[in-house]
This record gives sequence, structure tokens and C-alpha cells, in this order.
Amino acid sequence: MTPLTELLTSAQMRRCEQDAIDNGTTTGHALMECAGQAVVRAVFDAWPELETPASGSAVGIEYLDQKEAHVALVLCGPGNNGGDGFVVARRLHELGWAVHVFLLGEGSKLPPDARVNHDRWRELGDVQPLCDTGLDAFVREAEPPALVIDALFGTGLTRPFQYLAWIEGALNKWNGPTQPLIVSVDLPSGLCADSGRPLGFADTDPLTQALRADLTVTFHRAKIGHHAAQGPDACGKVVVADIGLPAPPHRDEIVTLAVAQAQALTKSVRHHKFSHGHALLLTGRAGKTGAARLAARGALRIGAGLVTLGVPGAAQQEVACQITAEMLARVDTAEALSDLLQDARINALCLGPGLGLADHQAALVAAALHSKRPIVLDADALTLLARTPSLMAGLHATCILTPHAGEFARLFPDLAQRLSQPPTAGPAYSKVDATRAAARRAGCVVLFKGADTVIATPQGQCALNSAHYQRAAPWLATAGSGDVLAGFITGLLARNLSAFDAAQSGAWLHVACANSFGPGLISEDLPEALPHVFRNCKLQ
Repeated sequence: MTPLTELLTSAQMRRCEQDAIDNGTTTGHALMECAGQAVVRAVFDAWPELETPASGSAVGIEYLDQKEAHVALVLCGPGNNGGDGFVVARRLHELGWAVHVFLLGEGSKLPPDARVNHDRWRELGDVQPLCDTGLDAFVREAEPPALVIDALFGTGLTRPFQYLAWIEGALNKWNGPTQPLIVSVDLPSGLCADSGRPLGFADTDPLTQALRADLTVTFHRAKIGHHAAQGPDACGKVVVADIGLPAPPHRDEIVTLAVAQAQALTKSVRHHKFSHGHALLLTGRAGKTGAARLAARGALRIGAGLVTLGVPGAAQQEVACQITAEMLARVDTAEALSDLLQDARINALCLGPGLGLADHQAALVAAALHSKRPIVLDADALTLLARTPSLMAGLHATCILTPHAGEFARLFPDLAQRLSQPPTAGPAYSKVDATRAAARRAGCVVLFKGADTVIATPQGQCALNSAHYQRAAPWLATAGSGDVLAGFITGLLARNLSAFDAAQSGAWLHVACANSFGPGLISEDLPEALPHVFRNCKLQ
């Protein structure tokens, strides 16, 4: 676990800060000062032209004519996030910016550290009350500033941001050719740090319940909300700034960003094909074998030593005409599957892609579960699980369920319903919460697909595979990409990765392949992109 992959909740972040303050490592005031300076530094790193004063004079020298200065509008909230905003205002002022500060609330009611920075700013400039009339008047009279600093509400937000509509309405009146850049401190105001879901009202569109930033500067570690749900849409670019805090305690509770485990990317020169496992994937009937063939190709490309397709007799010719390196075995019934699994070298299974939903296919799933082999259950197998309680009872620790949102709702309807309810208080119920609960209930690993794919174990270990920001992979929205993911994970199971490591590594590599190929991707391209991805990882 590295700092770059750790994702914290708001409570975990508060614990990090409080522990450091309690043991004398730092003070709340020092943390606030570091945070404000980090925001200014991140702004200049993102937009270097803003570091040079508009008048062309040297940084740090006051402007003789403030009309030539860069202009910033700083919106400060009633908590410590607002305190960070006052530090940003002071730092920009010291660099010659013309800074206008609006405060939501009263300076005398700010928390102690924020109040100190409020008072320091008051020695340099005015603080105007943040109300609809005051902000409207400023917008009407002023040219668009270079920056709007959103320091209203950060990680501690627990209620809907009821002032958002008129703040956005006021800012949107700057609709000329130059729009101000919006920089959020910690999180765009209105967004839940733990879920990435805007806290709003039940009758409103969630996408309207948080400010949208061009840049979000957070501290110490990224938060789950930066990578989940609507968080990436609201955050713009995310920068994680070091403010001198020690590593989080209780690291086993922390969600991590998914990474490809080293074992998934390397092979030993001392090994042979049987050392890397034998994966068996079942197809559906004739005319429905393509999904399983995609999965099989993925399993082979990712390094399984051998891959066999279990095929109904009526589909044998169809499959035989389409494969070369993969092998074929006839599997018409559960009894035939059980007989085939007498070969102990078959050490990973995949059922579901194109399998079908008939009773005899449910029996195939039951036989596969009874074998206690590591197994990926995807697509039709998930629907069969949802229909058949006895199949759910057969799940075991080396199973991996890979539902998309619709399949998740069929398997875990109460969890899906809770996740779909508009959050009106924080911390909001999150996809992480739902996936962890599903994994506990199922007794196996659950991989809940999406641009924010979440992987969880029954014990609570959790990773989030984020296809956002520089890893955004919209090309994965194509038929069959989920089948290839199932194959990747199956191949990694065959190579003896744990269920959790196989799932997170497969998900990470799936996105890496899409980004390696780029626009025009179809599912057949994903396995063929793996060699390039592996070479870029500097593997032999």
C-alpha cells in the first residue's frame, strides 16, 4: 500500500489530523497554513501563466495599479475549509493579486484556527458577507476574475449545500469569452467525500448539487469521493498535496486504488505451461459462443498456461472453426462437467458469458461451485444465481462475482435500492459500502463494475479501479468488453493469484489495454493490447 493508492474517508482523514495534533507532530494552524500554500502552488503548477503578474512586474511586488493585477474571488465557508480559503487569499495578496473574499457565516463563529486566519486576512483586506445580493452585485460590477476559490465546504459536509443554486447562478452571469477558473479546496462544495455523491434533495438532479471545479486540491491522501460516483465529473483535475501528516493508522481498513500485482505481470524462466494453470470456460449453445470465446482469448493472453472451452455438442463445429491456441472439450451436462473436473490440473473456471438461462445451465453452475475451484461468475451465471437461492448458498471464498449495476440489483436488491436513494445527509451510502456488504453476504469477492469499479472481500479488503482523469477509458463501452474482463480475471486465477488480487489486477489491466489501444476499440482488441501494456510495464 502506497500513499498514491490510499483513498481515505472523511473520518479517516480527521483521525490522521487529530492524531498528529495530539502527539505534537503539528498544530491545526500549521496544517491550515500548509494547505493554503499548497493550493496556491497547485494553481501555479496547473496554470503557469498565473504565476507571472498581469502587469509583467516581478512576483511578490505590490501592484501600483490594482486594475492590472490578477483577480481572485475567494468564497470561504463556516468551518476549517473556510480557514484554508483565508490562507489562500492572504498568499495571493502577498503575490500582488487583487483578492475579494466572501464569507458564508460570521467570522466570530469560525473554529479557532480558521478564525485566526480570518483575522489575519482582515488586516489586509475586506471580508464581505456571502449572500445572494452581495455576490450578485459583485458579479454585475466586476470583470470575471482569473480564479474563483471554492473554500466553502470540504470533507466534513453532512447536509445538502442549500446555497449552491444562487452561487452558481451568480457565477454563471460571467458568460463572456473569459470564464474564471474554479479551484476547490479538498472537494467541490456539495460533494460527499466518502461516496462521490452530491448531497441534495430528493426531488432534484444530483448533478446540480455540487460545484464543478477545474482543479481540486486535496491534502495528504485522495478521498474515495474523488474517484467514485459523480466525484470525477465535479472535481476536474485532482492534485494531492503533502501537508506533513504521517501515514494513516489502521491501514487495513483503507480503500486503495486498484493496481496490477507483480505476479500478474511476470513469469519465471524456470516454469512451463502447466506451472501457469489451466483455465476452463464454458460456452453457451450454438450461435451464443462468442462471449465465452472472447473471455477465453483474454485468459490465454493474460498468461494462463492452457485454456479450454467447454462446449455443448451442437456448438463444437462453430467453436472449432474459431479457435487455434485454445482447446475444446465437449460439455453438455453437469455430469460431463464434473467428469472433466476430475483433471486436477484444471484450476480456474469461468461461467456466464453467453451461457444461457435454462435449468441445465443452472446445473452447470452448481457443479462448478461444488468443485470448489476458483471461479469467475459473470453475465448469465449471475442471473441464475439471483433466481436460484441454492446456487447462492454454494458460493465460497475463491468465487468472484462480476456484476454490472443491473446484475447487482438482481443479486442484492436491498443494497442497490439503498444506493439508488438520493442522499440527503452525509456520509452518504457509497458504492464501496454496497460492495463490501455484498461481499460479506455472498462470502466471496464481489467486483461491482463501472467507471468506478469496486472490488471487495468478505473481510472488508477493498480496492477501487478508477477509470477517470488520466485513466479515463470511454472506449470500454462496447459489446463484449465485460466478457474479456471475466477472461482476464480467470487467467489470473489460473496463475494462482488470490481472488482479490486477480480481480483488481484484471480490472486495472482491462483499463490499461483500452487506453493503450484508444479510440476505435472493440472487444477483440483488448487481449491483443496486453503485450504492449506488459512491455510498457518494462516486463520480460
